Amino acid sequence: MSYRAPIDDILLALNHGAGFSRAVAAGHMGDYDPDMTAAILEEAGRFAADILAPLNTVGDTVGAKFADGEVTTPPGWIEAYRNWVDAGWGGVAAPEAFGGQNLPSVLNCACMEMWNSANMGFALCPMLTMGAIDALEAHGTETLRNIYLSKLISGEWTGTMHLTEPQAGSDVGALRTRAVPAGDGTYKLSGSKIFITYGEHDMTGNIIHFVLARLPDAPPGTKGISLFLVPKFLVNGDGSPGARNDIRAASIEHKMGIHASPTCVMVMGDNGGATGYLVGEENAGMACMFTMMNRARLGVGLEGVGLAERAYQQALAYAHERKQGRGVGSTTKGSDPIIVHPDVKRMLMTMRAMTMAARVICYATGAAIDISHRAQDAKVRADAVARAALLTPIAKAFSTDIGIEVASLGIQVHGGMGFIEETGAAQYYRDARIAAIYEGTNGIQAIDLVTRKLAPDGASVRALMGEMEPVIGRVEASNNPAFGMTGARLREAFAALERASRWLLETLPKAPNDALAGATPYLRLWGVTLGGCMLADQALAALANADLAHIAPRAVASARFFAENITVTAGGLERTITEGAGGVSGADVALAV
Repeated sequence: MSYRAPIDDILLALNHGAGFSRAVAAGHMGDYDPDMTAAILEEAGRFAADILAPLNTVGDTVGAKFADGEVTTPPGWIEAYRNWVDAGWGGVAAPEAFGGQNLPSVLNCACMEMWNSANMGFALCPMLTMGAIDALEAHGTETLRNIYLSKLISGEWTGTMHLTEPQAGSDVGALRTRAVPAGDGTYKLSGSKIFITYGEHDMTGNIIHFVLARLPDAPPGTKGISLFLVPKFLVNGDGSPGARNDIRAASIEHKMGIHASPTCVMVMGDNGGATGYLVGEENAGMACMFTMMNRARLGVGLEGVGLAERAYQQALAYAHERKQGRGVGSTTKGSDPIIVHPDVKRMLMTMRAMTMAARVICYATGAAIDISHRAQDAKVRADAVARAALLTPIAKAFSTDIGIEVASLGIQVHGGMGFIEETGAAQYYRDARIAAIYEGTNGIQAIDLVTRKLAPDGASVRALMGEMEPVIGRVEASNNPAFGMTGARLREAFAALERASRWLLETLPKAPNDALAGATPYLRLWGVTLGGCMLADQALAALANADLAHIAPRAVASARFFAENITVTAGGLERTITEGAGGVSGADVALAV
């Protein structure tokens, strides 16, 4: 099935649900011209639909190939990447001083959603490069920025992120890759990394690896980790790739999904050590890498949104075409399209509403990141930093969970045909499943939310909830029957979130395992409550704006469905958080081997 970029839904979420229009009007986005927004997104949507989407199936069926240390990408990949570079998409939010366009990064979020919808296997490569650009701009020396930034921004070279090692997994502090000073300002790195996305490929003349490693005298744990830039090819004085560095791909993984994206095992030090350049200070690598990781976490959340949108579009089209059974009271001859059946409508609306909620949460995260960098007022920037920090784990985990759930429902709508690979429905599920594990598993995101973002005093939580409650009041005051029970359900969820947050703040210091047992349902509670409020907010905006009259009924219907069918789970989530810890702590007897 072909992909169509949902520009109306994206613009509504961006401008109104995520507050981009308000931020522009307040001057928080500098001199950005809002009249550019639709044109940028429409062009990105065309690139996604015309260039990337037709390659999605071949990428899945052919996949990336590995032989003799080299990776060959699927047919059409090199040409598509050249088109990407020629169109300048890699520099949308990058600094102007090195060839970027310096547009708000939330616009890039919307573009990334569309590219992930069209072809997640392709979109992974530029997503990681964008994170590398952020890390190098923020922490690299002037020399490193001058050599590498413009090539990364143009897309002439790509970037990777090397964290995971076989023995360490998510415990980055247990990594063993070593970096030894070479005496000339460089370092020699040795060790191996696993799960390195696009660690080797044939689309560019150089690949710039950002590698976490440990110095010989480094303290243990994460406090002893440094970040190094390690190019595949060392760079000549004229900026061209020179001698091959001592880093190579040993193999690529055979994965459940995203077959087109080479997931590499990387080895350094076969011939004395890979030459690396320190990024940031010694033993301060985690702080530098988090600049890259937070970009990637939002990017992975957008993968969930993109795949959910694609699965929904295909399921909707199939439900209109597939005829089976007859609707209650039907007067047609023969079978009706399955979309007439209430259970199919329920599944499709669940897919649509959850996708919309995940989208607006991700966009709100991107907008907060922009404000934290671009606003003139120091207080506004500081508040935006806290807001972005709170939203990032929610955007990553909730959106990737939604991607899996929506893709699974897409298979269900297809019935038996959902299991047939030729329909394409199964690919979205296979591709989406990795995102809940990428860039810190969703359980780690939930722990981060409770232990770092809620604790120690709940200030950022209270600030965001202070923005949510007036939305509920406006829905209640509208007295619009099209909203149904939206106001009441949001009010109940808000109260549940408030009580659960208070319980966790009280419990974490005295019974941390009890609090951690409720971390994942707490993150979900945030998603269903915040998502419901944001959908209601953008629906109210659509009703109040004559230019949005054509989408207002759909926006209201989606907000109502989400509140009455998804946000309504908030009460159960609250009870799981506040009453479920005993069942977790007492489970050892059941889990004994």
